[in-house]
Amino acid sequence: MEILIDTIDLDQIKEAVEYLPVAGVTSNPSIVKKTAPADFFKHMNEIRAIIGQKRSLHVQVIATDAPGMVAEALEILEKIDKNVYVKIPVSYEGIKAIKILKEKGVRVTATAIYDLMQAYLALEAGADYLAPYVNRIGNLGGDPMELIDNLAMKIASDDYDAKIVAASFKGVEQVKQSLNFGAQAITAPVEVLKAVFANPNIAKAIKDFNSDWQDVYGANAGLVDLK
Repeated sequence: MEILIDTIDLDQIKEAVEYLPVAGVTSNPSIVKKTAPADFFKHMNEIRAIIGQKRSLHVQVIATDAPGMVAEALEILEKIDKNVYVKIPVSYEGIKAIKILKEKGVRVTATAIYDLMQAYLALEAGADYLAPYVNRIGNLGGDPMELIDNLAMKIASDDYDAKIVAASFKGVEQVKQSLNFGAQAITAPVEVLKAVFANPNIAKAIKDFNSDWQDVYGANAGLVDLK
């Protein structure tokens, strides 16, 4: 299981890496717009410096035609590093680009997946990660969990070397269900992951534990204060 975060905000990334078991960082043009760095590649290199090489970094192309996608992918690798996963939308042109990039040994995350056949084509083209848009699929009347379940079974039955990284969430329940239905990874905004801890019962349990402790050892006595 991999927990990735969907942000390029440096402060959010620093905090998430410190507190959470973060396996990587993903971005797309809409996420970039929220932070709007003046120097995009400098900013992405700062992210790499924060997360290190052991965590994955996923950066999306802008071009809509295969030659443009390939050229941008190579630019990303040149200006950041060779370990970046290049995000390619699974369009007709995108499938062609994925095939070309995999022939060059580039790591690819196939994104903007709404349909199972889209995912199958990206899988066969060699994509390393496949990113179904969970909430958006649901909003369009589809069943994102059925898609994830079927895709996970196909990966397992045919022994593909690929992972599902479920994306596009409105809340924690969708994240949990994606993992339960077979996604090997998820990428979510930091605020969605932090919402896990908004359950008031967690705070109440901690308060009750502390109250019971203080009844025995006093209000200001922690474990390190015991003689």
